[in-house]
Order: sequence, then structure tokens, then C-alpha cells
Amino acid sequence: MRKHRRKRPGRRIAVGVLAVGAVGIPSVAMACFDPHEKPAAETSWRHTAHRGAPKAPTVPASAPKPAAPAGSTPATTSPAAARVLALVNGERDKAGCSPLTLNSELTKAARAHSEDMAAHRNMSHTGSDGSTPGDRITDAGYEWRAYGENVAHGHETPESVMAGWMDSPGHRRNILDCSFKEIGVGLAGPGDYWTQDFGTAR
Repeated sequence: MRKHRRKRPGRRIAVGVLAVGAVGIPSVAMACFDPHEKPAAETSWRHTAHRGAPKAPTVPASAPKPAAPAGSTPATTSPAAARVLALVNGERDKAGCSPLTLNSELTKAARAHSEDMAAHRNMSHTGSDGSTPGDRITDAGYEWRAYGENVAHGHETPESVMAGWMDSPGHRRNILDCSFKEIGVGLAGPGDYWTQDFGTAR
């Protein structure tokens, strides 16, 4: 599956530009570009679902593989991130996909990216150092065959951010991609910057 992402500029917060299907959900920003969608007109909401294509190994074929399989290292997470995981797996169950498991490397990458976005007040798939999602999960030690990333800003609860992601075709596609097996979730403030990093290990 070909996966790609494009950054689009936009304001982070405005009032009442786009509803998410429920009264009282705050105006927020998200990031979303999907290669199968035409980008929407610029609003205070930006939707970006980054999807990474398979890549060739970056180590020699003779190099030893990690002894432990991907996902075997338990990942600790905050109550908010644990709730996001439960909501993700609830949606995947409805779609007939297997549940995702927390992965420590993906969690490390997601947390670091949320912290970076919060520190620079900039919601983007591009880190302040120019890194891409693939760069960040690789640097965190995750050897991936495919990955996806959802980011959002301004949602105060797991239920709110999940409602927003599920209302966007690009984000929804990442959440309901049955080929993904693992996830990391990050949340940082001020400003409630969220990151979901999905992965399938090599």
C-alpha cells in the first residue's frame, strides 16, 4: 500500500468552524492528508493522517535481528493514552480488525512528538528538527514494514480526539487499517497535542 503525507499550513484554533457530530465538542486542530482524498479548503481544522510505505532494511542482511519480537516489551502509558487505545480497539473490533497492542518504541516516538509539538506550539507531522514520522519511530528503535501517524491539537479528552479522528476519512483509515498490529499514543501540553503512531514490524 502506497502511503504518503503532505504538510498544509493552518491556524491551530478557531471557533465553530467544523462540527464533529456532537454538540459541545470544542474547535480544535488536527492534521490530515490522505493521498486518496482531495485536500479540503483551509479551515481551523487541519486533518493529517501520515502513512508510511514499506522500506528496505537499513542494516546489512548479516546483522543480527533483535532477540525479542516487536511488541514484546511492555509499554507504560498514561490513563488518557490507555483510554485512546481502548477506544481504538473498540472501533477496530466493529470493523473486524484484530486489536492493537501497545509497543514501547512506538509509545516513545509518539510521546516525544507530542512533547515537541507542544513545546513549539506547532501541530505537524514534521518535527522541529525536520524529522518525519518514519524517522522518529526508526530512531526510537522500531523496525517497521509499514506505519501510520495521526496527530491532533486542542481536544481535551480521549473521547473528543477519537470522535474527531473517526470523523475524518484519513485518520479513520489509519485506525481501521487491519494490517497495523501495534500502536503508541502520546499526549502533551499545554494545548493537548495528541499523537498516534501505528506500526507493523518487519
